[in-house]
Amino acid sequence: MKVQHFFDKDTATLSYVVSDESSKICAIIDSVMGYDIYSGKTNDSPALEIVNYIKENNLQVQWIIDTHIHADHLTASKYLKEKLGGKIAISKNITKVLEYWVDIFDIYEDTPLDGSQFDYLFDDNEDFKIGNINAHTISTPGHTPACMSYLIGDSIFVGDTIFMPYLGTARTDFPGGSAEVLYDSIQKISKLAPQTKIYVGHDYPQDLNNPKFSTTIGQQIEENILVNKNINKKTYVENRNKRDEGKAVPKLIFPSIQFNLRAGSFGNKNKNGKLFIKTPINIF
Repeated sequence: MKVQHFFDKDTATLSYVVSDESSKICAIIDSVMGYDIYSGKTNDSPALEIVNYIKENNLQVQWIIDTHIHADHLTASKYLKEKLGGKIAISKNITKVLEYWVDIFDIYEDTPLDGSQFDYLFDDNEDFKIGNINAHTISTPGHTPACMSYLIGDSIFVGDTIFMPYLGTARTDFPGGSAEVLYDSIQKISKLAPQTKIYVGHDYPQDLNNPKFSTTIGQQIEENILVNKNINKKTYVENRNKRDEGKAVPKLIFPSIQFNLRAGSFGNKNKNGKLFIKTPINIF
């Protein structure tokens, strides 16, 4: 198994291509489509890096996976499917997120509540394959209700559930988020073998050319600043909630969520052939 990481400097997001070297089949995890909030323009530069890598290495895309509905960047899932093929997949708990946000934005017309805009919805504890590599899903809610971690070979891809030890964990103040639930999710991950590699969804380095992207279960248990072997649930919840109090909303939350709920689409054009992002007023 080979893991190649990609770092989008604008959103501090880590994307991954996980490939089976024997079959040349791969999965893409947490891809990014560039977006300028001031001009409303998209760009495919982050996604094109992945396209070029896959073509240069003669890989075949089987899965295009998101660990959750991201609030800080637009997914490139649909773009990548059009360029490379593969199935767009996410947790089946996406329906809980759709139920909340589709109403907030009033986008019932072009955003199905059943998740049918995605090609496949993973169950918790579901086994699947990436070529010849064994993979398994672990539901890890808390940041959002639909967060899913993916145990692939001897590595787990956790999205925003847990970060590098010096950063701690995801925030839990989004709708449907819960520090208590996130703590329990992290305990599930912590039961894996100590040498299991963790690939995280974000890093925020001073040197943007040198992001950290992997750690281990053992390192997290020993060193994570918010949740380690010496921190109980009550303390974690108090610390997490305190950190989240008054925290700024991600600047791309409204375009990201609308786009990502549709698996990488801005939805239907209006009668004049234009696309729009809605900004609800006084929601947060």
